[in-house]
Amino acid sequence: MTLPEPQPAVRTVAVVGAGRLGRAISRALAESGFEVHGPTARGEAVPDADVVLLCVPDAEIANAAAALPGTARLVGHTSGATPIAGVDFGLHPLRAFVGDEGRGAFRGIGCAVAGRTPEALDAARALAEALGATPFPIDDARRAAYHAAASIASNFLVTLQAAAEQVAGAAGLAPEDARALLAPLVRATVENWAAHGPAAALTGPVARGDEGTVERQREGIAEAAPELIPLFDVLVDRTRALAAQKEDTP
Repeated sequence: MTLPEPQPAVRTVAVVGAGRLGRAISRALAESGFEVHGPTARGEAVPDADVVLLCVPDAEIANAAAALPGTARLVGHTSGATPIAGVDFGLHPLRAFVGDEGRGAFRGIGCAVAGRTPEALDAARALAEALGATPFPIDDARRAAYHAAASIASNFLVTLQAAAEQVAGAAGLAPEDARALLAPLVRATVENWAAHGPAAALTGPVARGDEGTVERQREGIAEAAPELIPLFDVLVDRTRALAAQKEDTP
C-alpha cells in the first residue's frame, strides 16, 4: 500500500483584511520567518499561498471565503465568535491590537485554535506557536461564551474607563489627567485580579459595606452624568454579590 505523502509545512501565508489585526499579524508572521502576502484590502486579488488567513469582520467571513480562488491548501479566520464551518481552521489571538504591532505583541498571549481536520488544527497551532503565542482549543459549541468572556474582560473594561473618565471630569480633571491618574489604579487592580482572583482583589466601599459612601457616590454621578446611573446600580449589585462570596470564603 502506498502511503500518502505528508503535506508540506506552512511557508506562505496570504492575509486578507487590512484592519488592525490584519496589519499586525502580517507583520508578526513576516518577522517569524513566513513569506507573507498582504494584507490585501477588500476587492484585491489574493495570491497563491499555503494558508489564507481571513482577518475580516465576522459578517464578511463567509463571502470572503467563497470569493477565494481555491488555490490555498488551508483557509482560516481570526474570529473568536464565528464557527469554523465555512473555513478549515480558526486562529483567534487573545489580545487587543492597534495595527502597528509586530511579533513581540503576540509573545506569551493565549490564542484560541480550532480545526476541521487534524492537519488544519496542526496548522493553526503551528502559526500560533511561531508567533510566540500559546494555543488552546475552543470548539464551535463554546465559541460564543469564550468570545463573550474576552469582550467583558477587554471591551467592557474600556467602556468602564470611559465612564470613570467622564465622572472624573465633574471633579475638575481633564481627560488626559484622569487617564494618567487612574491608569496605575487600574493596572494594579488587574494585576491583583490575575494573581489572586476576583474576591481577593476586590476593595472599596462596597466590599467594606460602607453604604453611606456608595450613596454619596451615586448622588455625585446623578449630578455629573445621570445617564450612567443604571450602569452604576448594576455594577454595585454585582459587586455586592462578589463581596458576599469573599465573606463566604473560609
